[in-house]
Amino acid sequence: MPPRPCLPHMRRALPAAPVLLALAMAWMPTVMAVEPAAMAGAPAIDIGARLAAPAPIVQLVDAGDFKGAEAAIAAALGDASLTPDQRTALEFQRERMRRILMDFRLDAAGARERLRRDIPDMSDADFARWDAAGLVEARVIDGERRWFSRGPSNLYRLSEEARERRTTPLKFYDSPLEVAVHPHHVQVREAALASGERAVAPQRVRVTQSLTVKPDAVPAGETVRAWLPFPRAIPGQQEDIGLQATVPARHELAPESALQRTVYMEAPAVAGQPTEFSVSYALTVHAQYVDIDAERVVPAEITPELAPYVAERAPHVMFSDAMRLKSAQVVGDETNPYRIAQKLFAAVDSIPWAGAREYSTITNIGEHALEQGHADCGQQTLLLITLLRMNGIPARWQSGWIFSDGSYNNMHDWGWMYLAPYGWVPMDVTFGRLPGADAGIAGFYLGGLDAYRIAFNDDYSREFVPAKRHPRSETVDLQRGEAEWDGGNLYFDQWSYDFEWQLLPPVTDENA
Repeated sequence: MPPRPCLPHMRRALPAAPVLLALAMAWMPTVMAVEPAAMAGAPAIDIGARLAAPAPIVQLVDAGDFKGAEAAIAAALGDASLTPDQRTALEFQRERMRRILMDFRLDAAGARERLRRDIPDMSDADFARWDAAGLVEARVIDGERRWFSRGPSNLYRLSEEARERRTTPLKFYDSPLEVAVHPHHVQVREAALASGERAVAPQRVRVTQSLTVKPDAVPAGETVRAWLPFPRAIPGQQEDIGLQATVPARHELAPESALQRTVYMEAPAVAGQPTEFSVSYALTVHAQYVDIDAERVVPAEITPELAPYVAERAPHVMFSDAMRLKSAQVVGDETNPYRIAQKLFAAVDSIPWAGAREYSTITNIGEHALEQGHADCGQQTLLLITLLRMNGIPARWQSGWIFSDGSYNNMHDWGWMYLAPYGWVPMDVTFGRLPGADAGIAGFYLGGLDAYRIAFNDDYSREFVPAKRHPRSETVDLQRGEAEWDGGNLYFDQWSYDFEWQLLPPVTDENA
């Protein structure tokens, strides 16, 4: 998609009183927009859909008219007949604006200064040219142009010219499994082809994940509540999960049925001290590989179980006109589901990776990826899921944490699609097509997964067990954890997180 030209800086007038009244009365369309997904058999209303305010208010926020949005929110909150959920949704739009301002905290001087650290000879004209091309992400908020805090570093992902002009060393923080063919890819494929099994090359790993609330983020004596991600058993993917310890020791482990599974803990805040939470466990992770023959693939029979995975799901999987156009351009007259999937996978894979805004600030993540022309792993995955579903190919979400046999680890999102007669097969469009390899290995991540990942989420935007009282910091994913107290949610700037792992010897009859 070509970059969108900059629009003039305009300050929008505050909505007139009749408009404010209309905003306050606009709940029915929002509720109805999520009904099709619920009626199709989805287990619950999406958290993002439940937090959606009336569309006119959401549109004011998306347009950068924060003053107009605040006036509309204040007017709507004056309606005494609002339900608690409706009031929370309106208040969350205020919080969303606060989070957007945190993400877009650079002015022009700050953005230029960031870039000149690595490109000392960058002129103002260079910056203006890159900015006009949409390569340094920015937006206008209440008439003031502001730049995304990760925009300067993202430029090196998006511009070959900027990469070449850096005077300081450049090393992207990427998994060794995505940048080149790895011996593990070969091992997995050969083992699967030799055995006829799709779950192969298991690894045993021990994990400790922690969340530390900063000193005095919560008043002394108040109870801090924390949720840390915890994997659920998935036969043939991750098994033999053993919880070893938590800090504090008292905890509540969500049931296996929780699609965003957590360990819940509480601890009192102590003045001047951090409040620490952690969980340690071990599990066995299997790699996946399915040798897909396109000639065997036929359109899937959409059973009631598969129906939710070909349906829209507000707010992030919607079959918009822009999505339909993109699908038509990519798919053409192809009818074979696997070849359609290959085309869509390649199209989304071609979108450059770049660091993303917090997901809770984005109204429709799939559409955002399509419009921006760059995306991170979750944005790419939701875009691909949307395009696959539009073409009658069931697709679903999975995410968690990836690691390595070295020092690399990171949060990551990927997915699964359903191909008859193979059933559910994995897809990781961010790792994409591996460079410099024969067809079998190059296409590893469309039908295969490595064994260096732990899935925490078999869906996105689902409630925790026990439920969180205040809106989450991350309304889509669960990888870093969540924390709150009676006074409200604790956002990411109020706590830190860590993920440590150790590869263990494989379990055998001798050392079991």
